[in-house]
Amino acid sequence: MDRWNGNDQNLFCIVSYYSPSRRRYLNMDIPDSRSFWRKGPAPESDSVDPSDNPEATEQKEGHQIVDHREAGLNYEDKDLVKAQKDGEVELIEDTDEETIEVISAPEDTHKGPLRVVHLDLKGAAPKVSYLKQIFPLLSSLGADGILLEYEDMFPYKGKLKILRSPFAYSEEDIEEIKNLASLNNLEIIPLVQVFGHLEFVLKHEKYDHLREVDTFPTSLNPVAPGALELIKSMLMQVLKKHPKARWFHIGADEVYGLGQSEDSKHWMEKNNGDVGALYLMHLSAVCNTVTEVRPGIKLLFWDDMLRKFSVPTIRNSSLPTLAFPMIWNYSPNMDVNSVGQLLHQYQDSGFKGVWFASAFKGASDIDQRWTPINARLQNHLGWLKVIESMTEFPSIEYQGIALTGWQRFEHFTVLCEIFPVGIPSLAVCLQTLKHGSFNQEAENDVHQILGCKIQMEANNCEGSGAFAGAEVYHTIQKIHNELQTSIQNIKADHFLRGSLSPYHQKYSFANPRNIGFFINTLKKLLEDWESTLKTFRTQMEDIFYPDAVEEWMEENVNEHLNRLRTMVESAEHLNSLKGRPKSLKES
Repeated sequence: MDRWNGNDQNLFCIVSYYSPSRRRYLNMDIPDSRSFWRKGPAPESDSVDPSDNPEATEQKEGHQIVDHREAGLNYEDKDLVKAQKDGEVELIEDTDEETIEVISAPEDTHKGPLRVVHLDLKGAAPKVSYLKQIFPLLSSLGADGILLEYEDMFPYKGKLKILRSPFAYSEEDIEEIKNLASLNNLEIIPLVQVFGHLEFVLKHEKYDHLREVDTFPTSLNPVAPGALELIKSMLMQVLKKHPKARWFHIGADEVYGLGQSEDSKHWMEKNNGDVGALYLMHLSAVCNTVTEVRPGIKLLFWDDMLRKFSVPTIRNSSLPTLAFPMIWNYSPNMDVNSVGQLLHQYQDSGFKGVWFASAFKGASDIDQRWTPINARLQNHLGWLKVIESMTEFPSIEYQGIALTGWQRFEHFTVLCEIFPVGIPSLAVCLQTLKHGSFNQEAENDVHQILGCKIQMEANNCEGSGAFAGAEVYHTIQKIHNELQTSIQNIKADHFLRGSLSPYHQKYSFANPRNIGFFINTLKKLLEDWESTLKTFRTQMEDIFYPDAVEEWMEENVNEHLNRLRTMVESAEHLNSLKGRPKSLKES
């Protein structure tokens, strides 16, 4: 695996291409994105999966690697490779018998920094029918694009099929999402984690040998045999579905435990014990893998790991020429000066561009149910100060901001605020970035577009709301404010406390006269909530898949509703006993 060292300029990857005349896949080694191949004698074997045979990445005898600038794109076999009219060349990549055309990324025609909205699909991924309603809203609010974090919702195929959620989008869904984005002038930036937060991959027994820490399914062992091949296969499948992507996000945040595996320790022994070099080596290798098949594509990665590394360590890697850091900070009390220090660090490290990442939801508590709009606004006001300060950093260009909306903190944790709950906050944050503050004009635009008025101190949106998911928004607001409180209030009733205690329920005794003072109120409360929640479940199922609906209900509703049902059942049972003696047996 030493040839994947980030400082090695001769990185190779396996590529296969389908020959119509031979009816099979042929394997070739391709170096970095500047060099292409021309046909030599065909190998005897069919396509080789590099994860099955690590040695398959060695260059095959009889296949000459040439620099396309020197060769002038003169190829001997037109069936295998064709020169495109604009100078691009079609190559084919081996990804579980998937083929991928090597094409240059489209030119950047957008003027100025982008404002992109993050769709976190690792929890409560919306149905495409809901996205059809949401994308026009995002565009009208001032979004330029979508940062689409697939996780297990991508329709992986072949050996990667195991990664798919049971409710993963289909290939047809992906095409519809792309078409919807195009219709609404929203640029899609796919996001695929390649290092940390690979729980959805490393939880599977098939891949648990690639964990950096054996007991945690969090981070990839970057130097384990087959690790890079796995990441490459994932990337190739996603890239194939997004041939027009100008930007691509490779994640790489929170790589917990990096340097703890025996493989990594052995690598670091040979590299001055530098965990930063290990991180940068892997990320550079991943970047080269992407740019080999998408020359000109712009790569993004989360910056938190980079913060720990010295400027010389970063400069000694090739990463500053391959990708752009996305500085994330979700605090409502953001330290603007600390962000400035990071900008100095990255500018000195050789990066030519930088992105920022704020949060419109999902950045408070791990099980947050209701979005604190004012806190999210303050976070964006902090970022506006940073944006205004960019004149102090002439060598690094501000290229865009991603408004993150986390659905859960990681693959294994509970859901936090689901998307409809965050829409008023998202509207406030987008309009704040658009207008430079949440001024009267921004407030009026939000009111007009959403059909409700933002109440900043109350952290809600007053009015029926005209946005898709408004019914879910208001019902969750009711659940958040009233469900637990309404049960606590009735439990505080004088007669209920005196006659429906746990002891009364345990030994089945009470005076029916006392039960009569509260039983009808108790039953009415249950009936009202059951009616509300029956409608709510239907509304949720219009937006989300069944697993997400069940999870949200289990985490936020069922415990309280079951308690209420138990109270009603107990009250009815005690009432039916007509004041009998205390039972000697527990009921």
